Order: sequence, then C-alpha cells, then structure tokens
Amino acid sequence: MFSPYGDLWRQLRRICVLELFSARRVQSLRHVHEDEARRLVRAVADECVMGSGGGAVVPIGDMMSRMVNDSVVRSAIGGRCARRDEFLRELEVIVRLIGGFNLADLYPSSSLARWLSSALRETERCNRSVRAIIDDIIRERAAGKDDGEDDLLGVLLMLQRNGGVQCPLTTDMIATVIMEIFSAGSETASTTLEWAMSELVRNPRVMEKAQTEVRKLFEGQDKLTEDGMSKLSYLHLVIRETLRLHAPGPFLLPRECREQCNIMGYDIPKGTRVLVNAWAIARDTRYWEDPEVFKPERFNSDLVDFKGNNFEYIPFGSGRRICPRITLGLTSMEFVLASLLYHFDWELPGSKRSEEIDMSEAFGITVRRKSKLVLHATPRISYLH
Repeated sequence: MFSPYGDLWRQLRRICVLELFSARRVQSLRHVHEDEARRLVRAVADECVMGSGGGAVVPIGDMMSRMVNDSVVRSAIGGRCARRDEFLRELEVIVRLIGGFNLADLYPSSSLARWLSSALRETERCNRSVRAIIDDIIRERAAGKDDGEDDLLGVLLMLQRNGGVQCPLTTDMIATVIMEIFSAGSETASTTLEWAMSELVRNPRVMEKAQTEVRKLFEGQDKLTEDGMSKLSYLHLVIRETLRLHAPGPFLLPRECREQCNIMGYDIPKGTRVLVNAWAIARDTRYWEDPEVFKPERFNSDLVDFKGNNFEYIPFGSGRRICPRITLGLTSMEFVLASLLYHFDWELPGSKRSEEIDMSEAFGITVRRKSKLVLHATPRISYLH
C-alpha cells in the first residue's frame, strides 16, 4: 500500500490482482467465508438460547469483528498455524496503534519525537513479533513440504520458490504483504458491517425490504451459500449506500505528488502529500440528493459504481492504487449480512426507538462507531435452538 511507485510496486500490485484477489482465488476461499459466517450465526443463536423468550441482547459489533478477523487470518495464513492466536493479537495491536496518536507522525524528521513515542516503539515490537511468527510458519511449511496453496501465504511462497517474477520475493516482502492484507482487510470489513447493521436498525423500512429479499430467495433452507448471492440486488444497494455514508477510510490512502503541477490555480510542489476527503465528497449536495439520508434506492440506476470511475463515489479509492481486494471484500460482507438478516430479527435493546441509536463516529485507521454495536436478536428459524 505504501511502497513508492516503481518496478517493485508494479510487481506486488500485479501479484495482488492476478494471484491473490483474482476471481478464481475468491472462489477458492469461499468455504472460509461461509464457515466463519455460520460460526457467527451459531454464536448469536447460542446467546439467544440462553436468553429469555427466545431472544437475547448480543454484542454483535464485537462478534462481527472477531468473525472478520478469523476469516482474514484463515484466508491469509490458513487454519493450521500453531501461533494463530498470537499472530491475530499482535496484528490487532498494530491496527490500534496505527490509528492512534503518534508524536512521530507530527514531527517525522525529529529524532527526539521518535525517541519519546511509546506508540512507535510498541508498533516496532509488534512488527518484529509478527515477522517472527511468519518466519516460523514459512519454516514449518518448508520442513513439511506443504505450501498450503489454498491460502494467500501459500500462493506467495509458491511464487517465491518458482520464481518467474522481475524482482525476487523475499521473506520480508511476503511478511509485509500478509500484514497489509490483514490491516486493510479486517478493519474495513468489520467497520462496514457494523455501520450496515446500524443503518438497517435505524431504518426499519430498509431492514424489512432487505430481509424480505433474503428470506424469499433462501426460503426453506437451513443455511445460506454464496451461490445465490448475485440475486440479492437490494442487499447490494444496502452495501453501496453504507460505503457512501460510512467509507471506511474517509481520506483514503495518502498520495504523493510525483511532479510539480497546478490544480485549479494552486501550485502543488513535487513530493506534496495529498489526502482526498472521500467522506465529504460522498455528502456533497451537488452530486447527491438528500446526502445525509440512508437511501439504497439511489443506486438503482447503476450509473455510479465504486471502481474509481465516478469521482463522487470512491470508497475504495481510484487509479493505480485502488483497493485490489474489492471483490473479495464485498463478497464476504454481503454473505455475512445476508446470514444475519435471514436467521434473526434485529432491534435496539429495551424499549428504545430505532431513531435513538447512537451513530457517533470515532476516528482511527478507519472511521468506526464510537460505541460498539449492541442489538437484540430474535431467532427466526426454530432449528437454531
């Protein structure tokens, strides 16, 4: 994500697009997403069994976050890693530290600021720990002659062993790619899912319409599969509208001006760091009618997509550095959301009205909810008991 533009960046980008996040690879990881979504459904159902009246108040925000983390780790390094829990714990700390305050970010050229920054030291410690874990995994697979090519690490190890790339893949490069997959994939997906559930509860009309679509399509089935997901047209619109109002990265990734240029009368020197305010663009009344209203139907026309061609809607960025895992991320998020809507009815705990839900934002590596989402779930299908 942060490599300077050049041969190495082009190679890593090509590997991500053609090998790690291709349609074929997404299909091969389908069983992971389905399995983790079913584990989530079972966990919510177990909470409901223990509750009174067949329902229960569940910390669905935390539960979705854990599910996404497990799914990303299984996709990235497989489920056989003996130090998987430690790996996950250290990466979660890194994500939290990157999104927090760091004095060295304000004064990057100051050695004193770097020396005073406890966050920087802790991040470096976590990085070393994660690298050590990945090195252990690589050694284990080399000793067992098992590349585990059904996960992303296995693909990278295969490319490293077989060669055929312009710049040889080092273990350090592989570790960096795995870390970026986790930090970008887990945080954005869990944040988007939490906002989607929040908006659905806040807008009962949209919730009812989305649930009706899912339940009609999978009627009579005890579990969902990704086979029919392409037919859930309204659910796709719900995800799109969620990404408009709650883009995970409000300023996208920082860009750097590669050469001096003039934009709208402003001289932009070479090397200038540029932040694009995607959050504000998605709320601009010049491009969006009633921009603060959650209205999935606005995307019915299909005239606006998220592939970077419509600059009023760029939740995944645009250009060369647009997010390479759009397909994988959307597929997994839609399946999780459909599973939750199919199996349970959702509302705010107690006697709260839907409009009373707290929608406050907290800034970090992504814009998350300020408070974790807690909802009352009621099982719809008896077999869950």
